[in-house]
Parts: sequence; structure tokens; C-alpha cells
Amino acid sequence: MSTVQTKVDEARQLLDEHTLKMVHWHFSEDTGSPFWLGKKSELKFDPLTEVKSFDDLKKFPLFEDDWLRGGPIRRWVPKGLAGKPVYVFETGGTTGVPKSRAVVEDHWKDYELFSHTLPDEYFPKGSNWLMLGPSGPRRLRLAVEHLAQYRDGICFCIDLDPRWVVKMLKKGWMDQVEEYKKHCIDQAVTILTANHDVKCMFTTPKLLEALGEALEEQGSSIAEAGITGIFSGGTEFTPQWTRYAVEELLGGPPEEGGVYMTPTYGNTLMGLACSKPVTAAEGYKISYYAPQPRAVTEVVEMEDHTQVVGYGETGRVKLYTLTDEFFVPGFLERDEGEREEPFDTYPWDGVSGVRPYHKLASGTTVGVY
Repeated sequence: MSTVQTKVDEARQLLDEHTLKMVHWHFSEDTGSPFWLGKKSELKFDPLTEVKSFDDLKKFPLFEDDWLRGGPIRRWVPKGLAGKPVYVFETGGTTGVPKSRAVVEDHWKDYELFSHTLPDEYFPKGSNWLMLGPSGPRRLRLAVEHLAQYRDGICFCIDLDPRWVVKMLKKGWMDQVEEYKKHCIDQAVTILTANHDVKCMFTTPKLLEALGEALEEQGSSIAEAGITGIFSGGTEFTPQWTRYAVEELLGGPPEEGGVYMTPTYGNTLMGLACSKPVTAAEGYKISYYAPQPRAVTEVVEMEDHTQVVGYGETGRVKLYTLTDEFFVPGFLERDEGEREEPFDTYPWDGVSGVRPYHKLASGTTVGVY
């Protein structure tokens, strides 16, 4: 048996054990949240006796993200975490009530795990960070700041309200959108040129491109501004864009241009999925792997979410979150992609080619970031 297969089997056993532990935590009277304890009576089975492995989570109905719209927010806080300070992070909400997730420490844990995947050569410990992304009630802002602090750095943040951008886009105010993007980039350039020793950053593809152009206008570049490590995310990540970024914005691969960029895929429900290192040799293909056993992604058939597609085949992304703070026993993402094989570093399934789900794509508004 190959060493990868051995790791796959071990990871699966760990996932089964972790699933059992989390189901017992969320459905036991003394530790569960009011939401899941209330849902228990609606289920056609008893999770405490009938869930014995990860596959048994398919007995649950799909998680509905509309459950997260409106309160009371405390119904999501497990009794087992009573007395701990609680954060609330929002997602969506361009129209109507945003989805809210109660969080205690998950955003710290997710980003500490992610920190261990970053190469110290390009993300030096002790260097400062720039957070060039959405601010306000979003998890990302505090999570990136924690990542910087966890790596002994200080995080500089800009002010960016994506909801305002989406409103402007819907009104067709393209000039204002461009002005707002410029306003955000101006803040970033100010920080980078103020002698703050910023070497690492989080940003999105659109904003990285705009930053590169703004620095070029000043006769500088991302590398010359001192940046050596970029962690980035967003559905705009495509092999074509990544090739452009590496060749045009970053001066070539890390060993040539001195700047390392790693794509990530994440959201407020799941956390953060890392990518397999992206190389020219693989055509800049981007494959994401969830942080098992805390979260799992599957690529499932479009018409039957209980069936996983074959390797290399296209399907919809299905998400599971299994932490002591939050339990999602299966949620259909607004994304589709191809199922990827496990490999040595991440011995479980991944997903590549992530893009908006084709039946929803036309209604998806992608804003300034």
C-alpha cells in the first residue's frame, strides 16, 4: 500500500472519530446549542445513536444558510462554551438581513493552522502585514490581524465596505466604483510607503492588480514596495489570472521575483482551505484542500448532493463544518469545480477550478474585491 493511501486511511479514521465527537457535543443537552437541540426533535433519526461515521452525516437535511439570517444570535452558541466572549461575523447582506455566525475562537484556530503552511522564507516571522480586503463586521479582517500577531507581526488595515461597492454596481455608478477602488488602493500605498516594514499581505486578485498598477505609476512595484509574501483569496482566482499575476505583477516565480503568492478558498461558514503549491509546470492549476477534520469539502453531483463525483469530474461544492463552535452537516456552496485526488500534504479530496455555480452565476455580483 502506498504511503499516500496509508495517510488517506488514517485521515479518514480521524474524520470519523472527530465527526462522532462533534455530533455528541452539539446534540447533548449540557453542551449543545439551543438551535441544534431544538432541531433534534424535527429529525427523523437520533444523531446520538445513529451517527457512527462521517458518511452518516448524509442522514441530516441540508443546512440552510437562511437559518443564519436574523436572531437571536445566542441560539448558535453551544452551552459548552457558556461564559466565553463571543464575536459575530456577517457575510452577504447586500440586500436584506445579512447572515450572521457566532464565533468564539474558530477564526484564531483556523488561521493558526494556516500559518503553519506558509513558507517562512517569504512570510518572515516578525514582519508586519497589510490587510487589503473587506473590513467591518467580517471575519477576514480580525482573522488576518490574528495571523499577523500569531507570526509576531503587526497588521495594518484599510477601510473597505463591499456592500457600498455592490450598491454602486447595481446602480451602474461605474465611475464611483473606480473612485472607491482608488480610495482603497491609496490607503494601501500610503501604508506601504510609510516605512512600516510591511513584508506580507492579504488581498484579493482585483485589488492586487490595482495595487500593482498604482505602484507602477509611481515607478515602483509590489516587490520594490517590500512585499515578499501574499496570501490571497476570491473566486477571481483562475489559472489565467494567476499566470498574469506571477509574470506581470510579481516579476516571475518566487525564486526569480522574490514574491510568493498562495491562493486560498474560504468563507465565514467553513474557514480557510489551503491550495496545493501553484506552478507553471502544472499550468497554474489551483486546487484547494479543506482543513480536515475541522471542515470538509466534497464535489457532488449537480442533481444529487449525496453522491460524490469521480476524480477529475465536475460537480457542486458541498461543505461541512465540524468544530465545537459550529456544526454544518452539509451545505451546498454557490460554487462548482472539479474533484481532485488526495496527495501527501493533504491526504483527502480537494477541489479545483472553483467558479460560481453555473445555475447561479448570472445572478452573482462580484464587487471591488
